[in-house]
Amino acid sequence: MASESAKKEPAANVQPIKPRKNGKLLWIVIAVIVLGGGAGAWFAFKPGAASDGTAAATKPTSPHAAPIYYKFDPAFVVNFGGEGSARYLQVTVEAMSRDMTVLENLKNTEPAIRNDLVMLFSGQDNATLMSVDGKEKLRGATLAAIRKVLDSEGGNGKLIEAVYFTSFVIQ
Repeated sequence: MASESAKKEPAANVQPIKPRKNGKLLWIVIAVIVLGGGAGAWFAFKPGAASDGTAAATKPTSPHAAPIYYKFDPAFVVNFGGEGSARYLQVTVEAMSRDMTVLENLKNTEPAIRNDLVMLFSGQDNATLMSVDGKEKLRGATLAAIRKVLDSEGGNGKLIEAVYFTSFVIQ
């Protein structure tokens, strides 16, 4: 029976096994996984990346710059129409671009642009200006005239994206 009691009593020199502290190693492994996954996702989904892993050179990923407007001040006032039917047109014109240097060129060439626009506006007839389509055609012709002057003066007229009539009065 002594052997049974010896089996039940633990040996005095045996100690319980303590788990090792792997805290630092665990945090290092987690950091490597997170950083590696983040870097992999960035390379996979970065702007300009093509599906085959090569950089795509299609178009810039940055959003359009904010539009900048240039107001021709004072408003244009011209008389138009044939003899005996003197009519007056007052129109306020604003040009829009997203490039400040183009608007500086516009400011520097304003006398030449105003000249061409006065000639354009005074050559119109009443029936054309009374319709919406006629006003849109005049707006397109105004944009073309501004671009033409800028191009002739060494600027880039194509960077003027639009022209708006902010006031349009016929009398």
